[in-house]
Amino acid sequence: MNKKNLTITSAILLGVTLTTTLFLFNFPYQPKQPPKLNDTGSTQPGMQAIVDASNQFACDLYLQFAESNENNLFFSPFSIFSALAMTYEGASGKTEEELLSVLHLSNNNELVPNYAAVYNKLNQDKGQENLRMGNALWAQHDFPFFKDFSNRIEQYYGAKAANLDFKKQTEKSRQTINQFIDEQTNGKINDLLQKGDIVSLTKFVLTNAIFFKGNWLNEFDKADTQDKDFTLAVGKKVIAPMMQLDPGTNQNFNYSHLDNLQILELPYLGEKFSMIILLPNSNMDLIESSLSNEKLIEYNYNLHEAKLSSISLPKFEFETRYDMQNTLEDLGMPTAFTDDANFSKMNLDPRLLITKVIHQAYIKVDEKGAEAAAATAVIGGFKCATPSFEADHPFIFLIQEKSTGLILFMGRLSDPTMKK
Repeated sequence: MNKKNLTITSAILLGVTLTTTLFLFNFPYQPKQPPKLNDTGSTQPGMQAIVDASNQFACDLYLQFAESNENNLFFSPFSIFSALAMTYEGASGKTEEELLSVLHLSNNNELVPNYAAVYNKLNQDKGQENLRMGNALWAQHDFPFFKDFSNRIEQYYGAKAANLDFKKQTEKSRQTINQFIDEQTNGKINDLLQKGDIVSLTKFVLTNAIFFKGNWLNEFDKADTQDKDFTLAVGKKVIAPMMQLDPGTNQNFNYSHLDNLQILELPYLGEKFSMIILLPNSNMDLIESSLSNEKLIEYNYNLHEAKLSSISLPKFEFETRYDMQNTLEDLGMPTAFTDDANFSKMNLDPRLLITKVIHQAYIKVDEKGAEAAAATAVIGGFKCATPSFEADHPFIFLIQEKSTGLILFMGRLSDPTMKK
């Protein structure tokens, strides 16, 4: 082959390689421009059913997290709800039934297109607030998913598929997903998938990411922030920066003082979003144990306009990370993580199951407003194959008499090439 032909051949091969690489590692869409979904046929009662289901799921998750954790808690229930709802679309049998139950949905008619309508409402132009949410399907490029499944989650969840090669380029695939999530969340969730979360046997990752940034309608003055005592649940006092707000005589807030707690609503600029604060008078356990969607509706119902002499709120910033398998199993969906999992609406391979569900969240509250981000990944694939035994590094060995266990010889092999 002459040099000219060799050059042409090399260029063609390079082009094919680059095309394949770009194909395998393209984002499903621009991270900050989530697609609009098909919400044809949605109804207001249907959308409310989605909200109620997600809010009850939020309370369930909170109680599970609080039961085993005395530290700060923070998560996005709708992010987790969204990722699991997409997973449900591929489930059948007992796996499907358990997902429906955990998500508090009675049937699929409640889910689509009403989920799409809620999603579209969240992603519409907010003016003073910045909120966006996006879903994605990351698929092993040579593992065929049923078109009905992939079309359904793209049409109603915006989870357009992107092809990756978990098998041969596991680390590159992980980095691609993390980069997408990082951009979706303005850099707040930058390492959702850690090393080991996906493996060569991974077949899909379903992700949701949500980002919010809003300024208070009534901003706190930084000059008024002071270090003051904050009393922990155990009674110990710590010093924390406490923001102060003097509402003045013309400013009312939605507020309620019940027997066992105070409730305050702090609106964000634009008044489409707000922070609700439930402040127990004494017993946090009593408030937490009664949390439910119905109770939250009751709390909102009790809010009324009131004048407050002052508002004091701590500045805070922290992040959380949850490996959610045990939590979801305790809530009632163990089957999806076992060999009995049934995801036959995705692919008929009976080995397909959920290997991990990961959630990460970030929150910052200061005088200006709040910034929050969260992401969820449902990772699916095959369990590790039948273990192999490769004695390719130093090991200890022994020769024994089996019936008694008597060791006759014992040693360590450090270098099989050594003769002495």
